[in-house]
Amino acid sequence: MTIVKAYAAGTAGGRFEPFEYELGDLGVDEVDIDVRYCGICHSDLSMLDNEWGISQYPLVPGHEVIGTIAAVGANVDYLQPGQTVGLGWNASSCMHCHECMSGDHNMCAEVVGTIVGRHGGFATRVRADAAWAIPLPDATDPAKAGPMFCGGVTVFNPIVQDDVRATDRVGVVGIGGLGHMALQFLHAWGCEVTAFSTSSDKENEARSLGADHFVNTRDPDGLAALARSFDMILVTINAELDWEAYIAALRPRGKLHIVGVVPSITATAFPLIGGQKSIGGSPLGSPATTAEMIRFAGRHGIAPITETFALSRVNEAMDRLRAGKARYRIVLENDIG
Repeated sequence: MTIVKAYAAGTAGGRFEPFEYELGDLGVDEVDIDVRYCGICHSDLSMLDNEWGISQYPLVPGHEVIGTIAAVGANVDYLQPGQTVGLGWNASSCMHCHECMSGDHNMCAEVVGTIVGRHGGFATRVRADAAWAIPLPDATDPAKAGPMFCGGVTVFNPIVQDDVRATDRVGVVGIGGLGHMALQFLHAWGCEVTAFSTSSDKENEARSLGADHFVNTRDPDGLAALARSFDMILVTINAELDWEAYIAALRPRGKLHIVGVVPSITATAFPLIGGQKSIGGSPLGSPATTAEMIRFAGRHGIAPITETFALSRVNEAMDRLRAGKARYRIVLENDIG
């Protein structure tokens, strides 16, 4: 048996305390990963607070893992001990349903979250099906790469799924943990990119990250002036918006793509029908898309802006995230074993 050291919360919204647990026998298709770094995502905070009603305690969050392969199952011959890999929100899928066989593993009905009903990466070791452990290119900085395996693929997947072209005009709503990576991806893709934010002081940074234009959404006339402008608008925040205004800003056949967990969407049908516009979303990405994302990021020098805390300071790090002070992603470095 392998003893894993971790930090766990015993109750919803509770503080993290040292915690140990035993890993059972390694499955034939599984790998164990010794954690070097683990990003903190807002979803970890949602799970800590049981915001979605699916948390189990003691809870060990952490689903933006970078580490080295410690052990491989009997059927795993394409990953080797010592190899550096990343692991995101999902840790396994059935590998035989229509979605998995079509390359849409992230939409498998039996997909298992890395921190849903199991322990995640705020720990010395985490286990996953080998298919979801993605090798890290040599040129990629492991200290910054963790957030790419959740936030990064979350904003990269819509580019692939919506067949975004280099000639497209794309808007990004929210310049935070997700949005600041979306700007970089879309700029490297070749798109004309507009950043939407309520914070006018983010304009210079948004432009440095790849935005060609900046719109302060506190100015209602700014959005109204952009009617019929965008092929896609990517919503990366979890707040209510003036949905009618954003739909009006889409070109005919444009898509409003949601990746932030917004409370609700209310819109009249006629603008959608008349302009053949659509509203949709996507859940992270498949292992193949994640691998493409990390390779693309490496070629174009794309990386999240991060702050680093020792894992032993996880409570301090989580407090900073909860207060909205993170810029823009927090990464924990394993210092407990």
